[in-house]
Formats: sequence, structure tokens, C-alpha cells
Amino acid sequence: MVNNDTIELLRECNVGIKMGVTCIEEVIDNVENEDFRHLLHASMEEHKRLGSETHELLNEYDESGKEPSSMAKAMTWMKSNLMISMNDTDNTVAGLVTEGCNMGVKTLNKYLNQYEAAEEKAKDIAKKLINMEERLVVNIRQYL
Repeated sequence: MVNNDTIELLRECNVGIKMGVTCIEEVIDNVENEDFRHLLHASMEEHKRLGSETHELLNEYDESGKEPSSMAKAMTWMKSNLMISMNDTDNTVAGLVTEGCNMGVKTLNKYLNQYEAAEEKAKDIAKKLINMEERLVVNIRQYL
């Protein structure tokens, strides 16, 4: 039987992945630089692949994923649209994505510490997601 920490960590990773994909989908059409758009698209696809892996593990444990809260989604949508409407540049999008990634890294590290009894495969997913977010921030710095 799988322990509760494993399930909770996988659920939180699932939420983080969904938020990441949603955020990128919301801003990608506002990106003018083709290389920047490509980076975002590649990151979104990488998030989706990891999301599938996470979902498969949850299914193996007869558990379901977790959806981002309506409030978190609404606040993210409002902030993104407000910032872009005030300054529709790649710089604005890069700043929003960077903030989102940094928040994701912080939150995922918190959950790694909180759910320390989670199985290694759940921890590995969380670490992969953290690594993806950190790498995206580095890759888009040139657009800030």
C-alpha cells in the first residue's frame, strides 16, 4: 500500500503542472519573438509529458489528480491579462513566466519537505518539475 505522502506529493505536482501549462497557454499568443515562443511551447510540451507520467502513477494508486483552485486560476488569469494589457511585450511575458516558475519552485520545495515520507518516484517527479521550472527561468532571462 502506498503511503499518503506519496499521493499528496503527486497531487501537488499534478496541480503545479496544470498551472504551468495553463499559464503558458494564456501568454504564448502575446509573444512576438519566435525563439521565445518556441521555448515556451517546448516547456509546455515537457510539462504535459510529466503531467501524463504523474497521472499514470496516480492511476496506479487508484487516486485522482487535483485541480488548481479556482481562486489561483482566476488570480493568475487576471494578473496576466492586466499586465499584458498595460504593456504587451515579450519582456512582460518573460516577467510573468519567471514569477510563476519561481512560485512553483518555492511551493514544490515546500511540499518535498512536507511530504518527506513520499516514495522516491514521487520525489523524482517533483524534482524533475523543479528542474524544468528553474531551467525555463534561465532560458528566458534574455527576454526580461
